Amino acid sequence: MLDPRVIDPDEELVQRAHLTDDELAQVVRVLEALQTWRNAERAMSEASRRYMKLGETDMRALRYIIASQRHGAVVTPSSIAAHLGISTASTTKLLDRLAAGDHIRRLPHPHDRRSLAIEVTEETRASARASVGRTHARRFDVAAALAPDEREVVIRFLEALAATAPAPDAPE
Repeated sequence: MLDPRVIDPDEELVQRAHLTDDELAQVVRVLEALQTWRNAERAMSEASRRYMKLGETDMRALRYIIASQRHGAVVTPSSIAAHLGISTASTTKLLDRLAAGDHIRRLPHPHDRRSLAIEVTEETRASARASVGRTHARRFDVAAALAPDEREVVIRFLEALAATAPAPDAPE
């Protein structure tokens, strides 16, 4: 339940006296729509992970590798570790899992013989494109269907919402 009349009836956290009943109902609908979106996003993400038989960190690594390769970057184990915020030992285990599942290849680095280059296999790239790519295309179509001024409102709202998130190391 996202209605502050229910979760915060004494207005200790959510000040709403300045809103009419209709405005408050609309704000609650916005929050409920965000909750619905987050649930759908979570379900889609979980379905992709199950389909590819991978964990969340593995999927994040693959997305990073695919995006980096698309931009012409050479992906290394250390760049993956930095992107994911995990240790090099954890990265080695992650790459072992991905290689065992035929999701990546370890190749000699083109410029640094002490390092490896990590590439996604064509099968995994095609699989990711088929699932995630189609979903992204549908999202793009929804955003493109908005009028320019509507997109600006959505952008401002989402950026303001993101700014409310506490820093990862800050207490709530």
